[in-house]
Amino acid sequence: MVDVVIPALNEEKSLPRVLGDLPWERIRQVLVVDNGSTDQTARVAREAGARVVSEPQRGYGAACLRGIEVLREDPPEILVFLDGDYSDHPEELLRVIAPIEAGDAELVIGSRTLGHRTAGALLPQARLGNALACVLMEWMYDYRFTDLGPFRAITWEALEALGMADENYGWTVEMQIKAARRQKSCVEVPVSYRKRVGTSKVTGTVRGTVLASVKILYTLGREYLDARSEKARE
Repeated sequence: MVDVVIPALNEEKSLPRVLGDLPWERIRQVLVVDNGSTDQTARVAREAGARVVSEPQRGYGAACLRGIEVLREDPPEILVFLDGDYSDHPEELLRVIAPIEAGDAELVIGSRTLGHRTAGALLPQARLGNALACVLMEWMYDYRFTDLGPFRAITWEALEALGMADENYGWTVEMQIKAARRQKSCVEVPVSYRKRVGTSKVTGTVRGTVLASVKILYTLGREYLDARSEKARE
């Protein structure tokens, strides 16, 4: 049983494409979390078959947390997170969930670094930030990742064990760090990536890039200190 959570902020142009390309025959439900949109994001999502809930507090993590809260009433076995900007290829969902269904992983990261990317899809600042974060995670936790890609799948049991809390830019790296700290089985699969529909709200702006970079580094440092504190108490 697979559910999908799509955080969305002003994605009326891209969401119909995202929802149209999903392999619905393998999905129980798609939950679009409207993160304070001022366009017709909610309407087009409903028309395309998604369930829509609102999270007015802006922030990628806040939207994801709201989705988890709603699904906790009747949780799936596997939860997939997918962006609503059509940069990911939704039809590759089966590839992303395959290692979990085979019993080989609890968390699967769709790696844009390992997969095919169209020219200009992954901006230089995003590539640099991902590479730095992955190097630091390998040094701190001896867990090797190649990307912090948003297209990912996780078992509900593992997700609940992580205790996710970040409300904005640190969401993806927090999940990977906590999975490493708790020794969850993680794998990466190559996924395709293309230029998003519209302008990126993070790496497409100087302010977004700086805030995201600072938050990712802060999250890495905080979790590392927490891990050291835990070991000291043992």
